[in-house]
Amino acid sequence: MTFPATVRLASVDEVSHIDLRPVEDDDLDAVFEMMRDPESVEAAAFTAEDPDDRAAFDAWIGRQRPNPDVAYFVVTERGGFAGTIAAFTIDGDREVSYWIARHAWGRGVATEALRLLVSREAERPLFARVATHNVRSIAVLEKNGFTEVSRDVDFAPGLGRDTEEIVYALLPALDGV
Repeated sequence: MTFPATVRLASVDEVSHIDLRPVEDDDLDAVFEMMRDPESVEAAAFTAEDPDDRAAFDAWIGRQRPNPDVAYFVVTERGGFAGTIAAFTIDGDREVSYWIARHAWGRGVATEALRLLVSREAERPLFARVATHNVRSIAVLEKNGFTEVSRDVDFAPGLGRDTEEIVYALLPALDGV
């Protein structure tokens, strides 16, 4: 198999140093800063209304962390902060979401973090949502077996306008495994 010169595949050594751990109080400043990075906000599109509002972030994270229905983790790369990933239930559907710090982009961190989270989540289907312009996140989902199930247009605070969103699903295996 050949790839265009612009595609770089992560090596096994790179992704073998990716792990998930519970979010700790000492992580909150890094999570807040990551989630307000302008390039990241534009890519994610469906973000907080005001990514610079620390009080709103603190209130949001304060609801997520103790919620037994939310599995929220820090993604680490060689022990250092590389992002966050979560699984949660909305309207009866189990969804996943991840946010990788820009310094960790392009090395397979998101792909491996999602693989780890999916291996811990027994429920299927799992859903994920992504803005159509976020080709990196689309690639992460597809590498982990997610398939497109629908599209919709909704207001994206990170862009300040309506944008198209793709809903992906990771379906149960046909053999029940």
